[in-house]
Amino acid sequence: MSEIYKKKNKPLFLHDYDSESKIFIDRITFIVFMIIFLILLLIINLYYIQIVHHNNYNIKSDKNRIKLIPILPARGIIYDRNGIPLAFNRNCYQLELIPNNVQNIHNVVLELSNLLGFTNEDFKKIQKQYKSSQPYNSIILKNNLNEIQISRFAVNKYRFHGIELKAYSQRYYPYGSTLTHVIGYVSKISKKDINYLKYNGNYHNYTRTDNIGKLGIERYYENILHGKLGYKEIEVNSRGKMIRVLYVKPPENGKDIYLTIDINLQIKIKNLLATNRAAIVVTNPINGEILALTSTPSYDPNLFVNGISIKEYNRLLNNPNYPLINRTTQGLYSPASTVKPFMAIAALSENIININSTIFDPGWWQLPNYNKRYRDWKKFGHGKLNVINAIIESADTFFYKLSYELGIDRISYWMYKFGYGKYTGIDLFEENQGIMPTREWKKKYHNVPWYQGDTIPIGIGQGYWISTPIQMAKALMILINNGKIKIPHLLHSIDNTSSIITYKQTDSIKINKGDLHYWNVVKSAMYGAANLPNGTVNKNFINAPYKVAIKSGTAQLFSYNTYENIKIAEHLRDHKLIIGYAPYHKPIVSVTIILENGGSGLSIGDITRNIFDYVLLKHDDYQINE
Repeated sequence: MSEIYKKKNKPLFLHDYDSESKIFIDRITFIVFMIIFLILLLIINLYYIQIVHHNNYNIKSDKNRIKLIPILPARGIIYDRNGIPLAFNRNCYQLELIPNNVQNIHNVVLELSNLLGFTNEDFKKIQKQYKSSQPYNSIILKNNLNEIQISRFAVNKYRFHGIELKAYSQRYYPYGSTLTHVIGYVSKISKKDINYLKYNGNYHNYTRTDNIGKLGIERYYENILHGKLGYKEIEVNSRGKMIRVLYVKPPENGKDIYLTIDINLQIKIKNLLATNRAAIVVTNPINGEILALTSTPSYDPNLFVNGISIKEYNRLLNNPNYPLINRTTQGLYSPASTVKPFMAIAALSENIININSTIFDPGWWQLPNYNKRYRDWKKFGHGKLNVINAIIESADTFFYKLSYELGIDRISYWMYKFGYGKYTGIDLFEENQGIMPTREWKKKYHNVPWYQGDTIPIGIGQGYWISTPIQMAKALMILINNGKIKIPHLLHSIDNTSSIITYKQTDSIKINKGDLHYWNVVKSAMYGAANLPNGTVNKNFINAPYKVAIKSGTAQLFSYNTYENIKIAEHLRDHKLIIGYAPYHKPIVSVTIILENGGSGLSIGDITRNIFDYVLLKHDDYQINE
């Protein structure tokens, strides 16, 4: 009864339909508003996509659909002064594949390797390209195919779907090692090159498979020779396969350039030098044109065009004769007695001596207040000497005294004017500054003061003084032009399609306003060295049909009383040097030569005579252009 009572007395709850209806309507309203809000949000988003950001998304869409394929420009040809090609592009053949067009690349490469004989280097190159390639960009499987390889592929082409035989342009140097240090070479672009191009804002004009000048003229005039990249605009499908070509912008080919070099003279000099380690610079002193620039030994630049093997590169790198060094611009030598004419100009200009000043040479000169004696190359001396005879006979004692009286400050001041201790301005990046020593230089690099004894050997181009052959050649041109500076250069002209742009020598700056007579005195002394009986190179020019002016020198590696030259190892023997020009009264050719360790075969005087004969007697096309 009590349970029934409880049930009966339990409160009863009835539905409040008005309240529930309100809650339902509120929920529906919220959902509707959310839907409207989301629709509005979608509309706004579509507005921004379709209207506000239309161009951006359109570009992105095109990038997925439209691809740019670079078209390489033809590199400019390099000619000598007479129009003979020194570096040009020749057609070669290579095998290419586009990854999206080949199903099993690994198997295809192995089959081709069995057919054509791929090397380990080939596999490495393929792997490197594949890692960084795009589906629509071609991969080079093997380049520089020979005739047998081309024939084998042609016969078996049906087996290799998606593989194409394509012609391409490859740089070629027909004269091999004869011009390596002048022309240089091109090779595949490296990460270092890419960083350099990006830094200079030129990377847009290159591809990662492009060639770039690495050395010499090819490097110095890269911007002129390379040209401008073209491109092909193609449409591709979702799988990256080409549908059609939309637009082609042709590349702008590189410009041809003409050098001042005479290749036939260059070949003759190479033959004269044979196996010698040597550097020769031949110039037209009136306008600074370099007719020949020879450094031996050398190497074939064609080795580097497709990428030199590690084995071959190490062979060059470890060669004790250093063929990779351009001796004419990078070789460092004591200028020796070739500096005596320039020392004489300095002393005359500073009134240290005059034309009539004389000394008596007993075969040595003693530093005042010291017991130290500096010996002459001539054991019993030259007797009474003035500046002219001192140059003719190359008397060391005269210039020991001159050096002492000038002092290192004035010597370095004047020799710097002649171009020693600084870059010459030649259009090659591969150049050393040499060392024109000063008090400050010795303190900086040796942390000791300059002593009087350091100055004396400077007077004969020894001691701390080292220079390059191109510096000696420039100093000689300044002397020939009575103090006017001429920049040695290799560029003759640029073929600008519609016109020829000829190299213009900068306005001549004179190193001093001294007496013209001083220059003539020194040049007459150099004339005597080649033409008078007591001249140091008289025997080589006694019967020449033209007159020359010469100064020879010997860069000593040991003191006079230490050894006899023929009794020591060749690489320890003295270097032989010579500077000179001809004809004496109207120069059109000047020569600077260094034979390391004296050379072998022809003497340095004979080589000089042969060069002068070639230019003056066998050719009349060396024009003097002011």
